[in-house]
Amino acid sequence: MRKWLLNKRCGFALLAGAITPLAFAPFHLWPIALISPAILFWLIRYQAPTPAFWTGWSFGTGLFGTGVSWVYVSISQFSATPALLAAAMTAVFVATLALFFAAQSWLYARLNQPYRYGALTFIGLWVLFEWLRGWLFTGFPWLLQGYPLLDSPLRAWAPIGGIWLLSFIAVAISVAGACLHSAKSHRQRGWIALGLSACLGTFLLPSNWTQPIGNPHSVAVVQANIPQDMKWDKRYLPEIIDRYIQLTAEHTDAELIVWPETAVPEIIYNAEPMLAAFLSALESQDRTLISGIPSIEFDRSHPDGYRVHNSLSVLTGIMNTYHKQRLVPFGEYVPFEKQVRGLTAFFDLPMSSFSLPPADQKPLFTSQHKIAAAICYEIAYPELVAASAQQADWILTVSNDTWFSHTLAPAQHLQIAQLRALENGRWIVRSTNNGITALINHHGEITESISSYQEGVLRGEIERREGLTPYQQWGNMPTLLASLALVLVSAVRLRRTKSS
Repeated sequence: MRKWLLNKRCGFALLAGAITPLAFAPFHLWPIALISPAILFWLIRYQAPTPAFWTGWSFGTGLFGTGVSWVYVSISQFSATPALLAAAMTAVFVATLALFFAAQSWLYARLNQPYRYGALTFIGLWVLFEWLRGWLFTGFPWLLQGYPLLDSPLRAWAPIGGIWLLSFIAVAISVAGACLHSAKSHRQRGWIALGLSACLGTFLLPSNWTQPIGNPHSVAVVQANIPQDMKWDKRYLPEIIDRYIQLTAEHTDAELIVWPETAVPEIIYNAEPMLAAFLSALESQDRTLISGIPSIEFDRSHPDGYRVHNSLSVLTGIMNTYHKQRLVPFGEYVPFEKQVRGLTAFFDLPMSSFSLPPADQKPLFTSQHKIAAAICYEIAYPELVAASAQQADWILTVSNDTWFSHTLAPAQHLQIAQLRALENGRWIVRSTNNGITALINHHGEITESISSYQEGVLRGEIERREGLTPYQQWGNMPTLLASLALVLVSAVRLRRTKSS
């Protein structure tokens, strides 16, 4: 009987996790984000630690099995890895991520033995484990529960506490709703109602935390839609560069021009002769080109004598460069490289030997702009972006989402960028090889965009802004401390119960 009940609970948890990505882009069914945590809460509320572990793991397997299934595409379609092996690698990735929910649920069951502060414990642990997932083993801060609230009125809390506060609110509302009908006293119901009212007080919050600087600036973002199988084939390098130059020359006279991540798929010194005439023409017109382009740095301490970086460079005016600080495992560097290189095509992807830069990365700059840079996956790291945006007028993120084809990843990636704009009160220019290219205002709203798999130039205006949001000033610490305090309430209660 117990085994049957456990299997039933795991099945419900798997389903609850599997439907959760519907709350995120591109579906935007955000109320689901306020429902799915309550389902997991009810399923593990009175479970022992071991059953709770498997119920939580089932929830995580459903969430990541549907929400990040795009990993399979990048493994199988672009690395010539056999389908069965690619499926196995994806399954291992999903199962490993699901362990975060398993550990979270196990710890909840351990702390919830007095069954008195279970709701508070659940909320605190959820946020703390999301934060842990955001940095442990380089981190995977994807599908955080607060992102869907970008489509709700609760989005106004983002500049105050960032994604972490939104996750806290989403789970708190979900659990409060689950507990409301079972509250045993008017006092308990009062606390729940007060918590819900505080969250809904969003309508009293300011709408602007930062101020514009000067007049808007014209920008052109080139989306060349280069097929992935062409991008790293050196035979196509002149054709790729010509395509970017022609699109730029024919469709815009904007003062700022942006090309996406590794738009020029060659070390900057090797590509310079092909770009020289075009860059000279831009210089004469006092126009700025910023492009993703690999760069090389000579380093005698490195075994090869040099380091290669995934970089974003200002190529006209005062040339300066930003190097990517959060590299994607296997895509940009290979863990245990000597042991796994050559085992399968997946471990030999092009440009998978990038190096980390020095820790003191400065914002990009032009004569008029200070720009916070985030290359591809870096936009998913809230604290990394907030730290650089404090010193910047606007944020530039470049990406090559061609790796993920026609999957959920590009839309999820764009939603993440929108929340970074809202957290930091800064405009974001998002430049991608094949979409979704977009201009995002300081409210996290898309003002202009180009759909995926279209060649084109996105033209528009952006604002430079100054000032700091509360999130930029305080970071995630207030939310994390509040979450930890909720967990400690149960820990202290459990200790007292055992000693009495």
